[in-house]
Amino acid sequence: MDVAGLRNRIKSTLDPNAELRGQAEQDLKYAEEQPGFIDALVNILEAEQDTQLRLSAVVYLKNRVTRAWSPGEEHLQNKPIPEEEKTGFRNRLLPILASAQPQIRQQLIPILQKVLHYDFPSKWPNFLDITMRLLNTNEANSVFAGLQCMLAICRVYRFKSENRADFDKIVAVSFPQLLTIGTGLVNETSNEAGEMLRTVMKAYKHAAYFELPPHLREHGTIVGWCSLFLGLVAKVAPPDSLSDDLDERESNHWWKAKKWAYYNLNRLFVRYGNPSTLQKESWDNYSEFSKNFITNFAPEILKAYLLQIEKWIAKTAWLSKPCLSFTLAYLDECIKPKSMWAHLKPHMETLIAHVLFPVLCQSDEDIELFESDPPEYLHRKLTFYEEVSSPDVAATTFLVTLTKSRKKQTFTILSFINGIVNRYESAPDDQKNPREKEGALRMIGTLSSVILAKKSPIADQVEYFFVRHVFPEFRSPHGYLRARACDTLEKFEQLDFKDPQNLIIIYRNILESMADPELPVRVEAALALQPLIRHDAIRNAMQQNIPQIMQQLLKLANEVDVDALANVMEDFVEVFAAELTPFAVALTQQLRDTYLRIIRELMERNNQKEGDDSYGDFLDDKSITALGVLQTIGTLILTLESTPDVLAHLETILMPIISVTLENKLYDLYNEVFEIIDSCTFSAKSISPAMWQAFELIHKTFKSGAELYLEDMLPALDNFVAYGSENLIQNQAYLEAVVSMVYDIFRDEKVGGVDRICGCKLAESIMLHLPGHVDHHVPKFVELAMTTLVNNEMKVKSYRIHLMEMIINALYYNASLTLHSLESNGWTNKFFSLWFSNIDNFTRVHDKKLSIAAIVALLTLRADQVPVSVQQGWPRLLTGIVRLFQTLPAAMKNREEASKEDFTLEEGLNDDEDEEDEGWDDPGWTGEADELEEDVKDESTAYIQFLNEEAQKFGAVADDDDDELEEESLLETPLDKVEPYGLFRNALLQLQHEQPPLYESLTKNLNPDEQTVVQGVIHQAEVNAMSASQQTNGGAH
Repeated sequence: MDVAGLRNRIKSTLDPNAELRGQAEQDLKYAEEQPGFIDALVNILEAEQDTQLRLSAVVYLKNRVTRAWSPGEEHLQNKPIPEEEKTGFRNRLLPILASAQPQIRQQLIPILQKVLHYDFPSKWPNFLDITMRLLNTNEANSVFAGLQCMLAICRVYRFKSENRADFDKIVAVSFPQLLTIGTGLVNETSNEAGEMLRTVMKAYKHAAYFELPPHLREHGTIVGWCSLFLGLVAKVAPPDSLSDDLDERESNHWWKAKKWAYYNLNRLFVRYGNPSTLQKESWDNYSEFSKNFITNFAPEILKAYLLQIEKWIAKTAWLSKPCLSFTLAYLDECIKPKSMWAHLKPHMETLIAHVLFPVLCQSDEDIELFESDPPEYLHRKLTFYEEVSSPDVAATTFLVTLTKSRKKQTFTILSFINGIVNRYESAPDDQKNPREKEGALRMIGTLSSVILAKKSPIADQVEYFFVRHVFPEFRSPHGYLRARACDTLEKFEQLDFKDPQNLIIIYRNILESMADPELPVRVEAALALQPLIRHDAIRNAMQQNIPQIMQQLLKLANEVDVDALANVMEDFVEVFAAELTPFAVALTQQLRDTYLRIIRELMERNNQKEGDDSYGDFLDDKSITALGVLQTIGTLILTLESTPDVLAHLETILMPIISVTLENKLYDLYNEVFEIIDSCTFSAKSISPAMWQAFELIHKTFKSGAELYLEDMLPALDNFVAYGSENLIQNQAYLEAVVSMVYDIFRDEKVGGVDRICGCKLAESIMLHLPGHVDHHVPKFVELAMTTLVNNEMKVKSYRIHLMEMIINALYYNASLTLHSLESNGWTNKFFSLWFSNIDNFTRVHDKKLSIAAIVALLTLRADQVPVSVQQGWPRLLTGIVRLFQTLPAAMKNREEASKEDFTLEEGLNDDEDEEDEGWDDPGWTGEADELEEDVKDESTAYIQFLNEEAQKFGAVADDDDDELEEESLLETPLDKVEPYGLFRNALLQLQHEQPPLYESLTKNLNPDEQTVVQGVIHQAEVNAMSASQQTNGGAH
């Protein structure tokens, strides 16, 4: 390729003239797929002096390698790079990296990562040798390139469980040199040395992430690396790393290197060095290492961390947020092991007062944010758990661990909090410190679950604390303190107030706070109101002004995207359904407008993401809020089942929501939109013109690549078939549209068993609800099911059952038509064998009734309609139906219990008293027991262990025949109206009357037990008939 010509084209992409630029970009798009493109770009990188041009060239190189290096089907739209070009490029890549300037190097590293991911070690066997040569030179750029290579290798193996032996050898060969380089760098002060050391730290991080290689477990090696990490932790930060701009300071290479030193020390202790948290499967590999580590290394690390904390408290040293967070996370890990707690315990009072408390108080940055950007302040405070490197998150976690594991410390903390709030209370107004008061309330809110736990000796003092120290802050002149008062109330939602007057005071304060001039106060008040509705006094008071409260909530939802607000609205819609019905239309319109606004903003934002074709990237605050709004609408619809006229109005109002979501392929919101359509059609028990429009959109969505969402669509589709059957019969286009979805799901190779089961269910719904109107589709349904049953080995039993039921449904729909279809394909014997050998696997009431109804349909055929191939086995029909009747009563009982469980499940979910065994009745509280006697059991490790064991159990049976179909209490089909006992009795009498020989041949093979069952069925049929008759007559009087 002409290098000069290529250089010229790249230069033109920087031209101010848009037309020239556009033409150059088109030329380069063509050139990148021509032979020699990569080589030519490398030539430019080696020779070019113009920095901007080199940068453009390396970006083109990165894009070409990223898009076309991978083999196979990835990035099919790009022409793959030929193997011979790849070989040449691999040979040239490292020398360029070694001589590259920082900006260029930044672009080369992802290229190296991509190449190694696919080519190391098989196609680039000498890469490690080259890396070691670079690491062993005395030239800084070459050493840095070697470090980057080493980091890239470690990244390749970071998550790999296979080929660990190869990686273990690489670590054994290279990490001694890495340690030597790191130990030398820690005494330097230049920014370049900081960047190199940061790379060493990250290489270790990735190497030790999944497993700790054997070389790194050796005692001498641990000493060397831990000395390096601790040296870096203790190192006085070079002056250049202490910029006045704190954001700049946080991102300095030295502080990044320190961060990874803390991280590596923590990882060693948490994952490998603490015997009490080691998982069972890791015990053999790490038991000796962990005992050695917790005895000889962990105490030294704690000592070093506490020394840095002392300097931070004295303000003689600054710590970045990640360094402070990792320090607190390490201290957290020292609470449960007995030996580490002995070292930590003497420092607790200092840590509570001078570290945890200041970290939990409002910073200057927080207060500025509260005033200048309230939505961002709320995001930071309400989703703080997302900020993994945030010190206040680590402090909160530490306090919870401390008070749950070392409970006597709760008194130390509460004593400290009392000191703060009492000082605040007694101080003159001009000397009160609102930040301290806010921090104290945050601290006590963090401990709410421990303070209110079962048998807590201090729970009964909380109400007094509220009256004295929380209530006054609803009137505080400081907005953030008013917001914290609301938040504290929410945190103590389980508190049972003894004085009903206090509940009235709370309610009045919360209502006033919902009208506060500050947005964070209004939001916190709304969130606090939600759990308060469990109190009768508050719920009764709210009934009077729930429409106004909902208006305020909707207004808030339009001011800030906080997904929790949607949960509040959804709860209120459910609890105050009766009061809100008169306002349902207006409420729905406002919810719709809120949703459409959020979606409009989402679309605009996504359109601005140039060149990003990853659609559906919506899981952020806005989309979660949108999701919540949809769920609120869904709940509102279900409360309006008894008001069909309001519901009809709502369907029209909601059409824009359905249209905008489906037409713009907002996949993350599909499920909720399909639920809304399901709720509308199910509650109305009819299909309005607006909902038929929705049906057209569902069908269009399905056809345009959303087959995998059939499971979400199915309840709504079932309603269209069940409640719109008349319309489907009259409008063949709609009927063909539904049926085509069944065909498509079986033809589509992308979909799995779960989606095909949905296809079976849809076919079943069509046949059950449209008897006599889909004859021409029945043979096709039989063919789809039988082809799959015959050709595939069904590992999942539920899939096999549903396929069989597709054919059983067809037999119930039209027995002779279905038999003809089976017979003409030679499938009759095969199907009946499958059906009757699996008869005990039809466990649900629905399955049994369907099989009974299908067998009855077969029994009432004339003898000449029974295919010769199965005539001999025809008596087995009676044996099968006897077995079904034997097990039907147990199945009905099971369904009844499942239905009861559905109603009690939610209550059970909220009843977490058993879990709250915080040990307040533990003898340790009396002060007689020594807290240091033993390790505190690590519940999280036990839980992970349990999950692992369950996963292994599941893995062992996943391919087995062990997946039972569960009763679906909300499943409604025409079979619900079928009375199986009477159906069978009438069929038997008809057979006896019309075809005595056939009746004789069927019944003579029954053994005495089976004959008894038949007699019992006939008797039950008569009892049922008499009972039905009495009910009818009783209703007539």
